[in-house]
Amino acid sequence: MALSRPVSASATVMAGPDRVIVELPSINFQVDPKQGRKSAGFVSGFRYGLFMADRSRIILDLAQPAAVASVSVKPVRGGFGELVVELKRTSREEFAALAREATAKTQLPSIPVERKAEGDSRRIVVIDPGHGGIDPGTQVAAIAEKAVVLAFGLKLKEQLEAQGRYRVIMTRSDDTFISLNDRVRIARGVEASLFISIHADSLAQAQDVRGATVYTGSERASDAEAARLAAKENQADAVAGLDSSEDVHDVAGILMDLAKRETRSFSTIFARNLVERLGGSVKMHKVPLRSAGFRVLTAPDVPSVLIELGYMSSPKDAELLNSEGWRTQASAAVQQAIDQYFERLQSPGKAAQSKP
Repeated sequence: MALSRPVSASATVMAGPDRVIVELPSINFQVDPKQGRKSAGFVSGFRYGLFMADRSRIILDLAQPAAVASVSVKPVRGGFGELVVELKRTSREEFAALAREATAKTQLPSIPVERKAEGDSRRIVVIDPGHGGIDPGTQVAAIAEKAVVLAFGLKLKEQLEAQGRYRVIMTRSDDTFISLNDRVRIARGVEASLFISIHADSLAQAQDVRGATVYTGSERASDAEAARLAAKENQADAVAGLDSSEDVHDVAGILMDLAKRETRSFSTIFARNLVERLGGSVKMHKVPLRSAGFRVLTAPDVPSVLIELGYMSSPKDAELLNSEGWRTQASAAVQQAIDQYFERLQSPGKAAQSKP
């Protein structure tokens, strides 16, 4: 890979799935995304992007076990540089050992959590645009899910803040990667009253499937489609080159614990409000309310929902998802659902209940 100037670089391997993680400083990639879909030798494809504010990554998906023989950045004429990652064939056993060693050394710094301001009585709503940075989410043609959901999240934030009734926190407000754990941690850290994760699905084999869907968290998926989507969304950390295997038991424990029946109840109330309000403004899926074990919905003390705005694989939905007019209309419906939800909590018979 050609560079505008030499930079520092290092690489390690990771298993499940097998891949090579190339660590770089923050870089402005000027690479055609189509190049990443080509396979060559050990590499079945690659992706790249911002991993943290000051770090970028290139992830090489491996077709077979390989070790990193060398990583070098060589200066070339004109002050340019050339990044070269050399791989060599290795056994499955050696690869597994290298991956374990790399994982043990890797420590992902957690992003700082903005604490609740003392004396601020506004309800706190956390908006979570899915994916970001090195994780593009669903990609259809030149459109990436991460950009679609960020645009919607920023529009919703704008509309909520205009009322002056809410303090709105974004898990990300630009094209950066945030781990699933950090998304949940942000919501809990600010003592959020609501957590809303925004996504856009895709079904390559069913382009006629359309409409928005609202999901709540549950131990068992409501149907096979919900289970498929949760499994896909729960792979976000792996897509970005994180080892999330250690979180599995913790996540299962939290889901089982949603012993916070109160929290689950509040999530369901809000989800129903969303389906009702969105249904009056935008096209909804034929099964608009579902549930599954989404890792991003595991905060035991924060009512949480995940909204699939539509299907990027549907030409009609894709057109709407990229329409400023549609975003304004749909985000207004979500805002109305939020207003209705909090008004319901404050209505007679609810006032005595604690804040969700």
